Amino acid sequence: QVQLVESGGGLVQPGGSLRLSCAASGHSLNYYAIAWFRQVPGKEREGVSCISNSGGNTYYRNSEKGRFAISRDNAKNTVYLQMNSLKPEDTAVYYCAADLRDCWTYFVDSDFNTWGQGTQVTVSS
Repeated sequence: QVQLVESGGGLVQPGGSLRLSCAASGHSLNYYAIAWFRQVPGKEREGVSCISNSGGNTYYRNSEKGRFAISRDNAKNTVYLQMNSLKPEDTAVYYCAADLRDCWTYFVDSDFNTWGQGTQVTVSS
């Protein structure tokens, strides 16, 4: 089974950018759809973006469209989330998740069965 490790989180000022990485080991990512989720304490985990196994289809929550971009490099077994124009409300632990089923518009966490440990993103001045 594939294992996932997120990296790239940190502290950034409002309006800044970060690029998160989700690196896979143990299995090729080629067959997996990958999604990014985020969670703040006391709230449910919410979907951010999802990319199909080929990279041909991507999905975003409305508030992230135009600010975030998901991409994948199957040769490097890695999926990225480029986050621009960050806002304090983007502060959360960000998780990547994988599943052999493809993404769809209304993807949710129960669609995915393999998760990374998360990386903290803090947007603050």
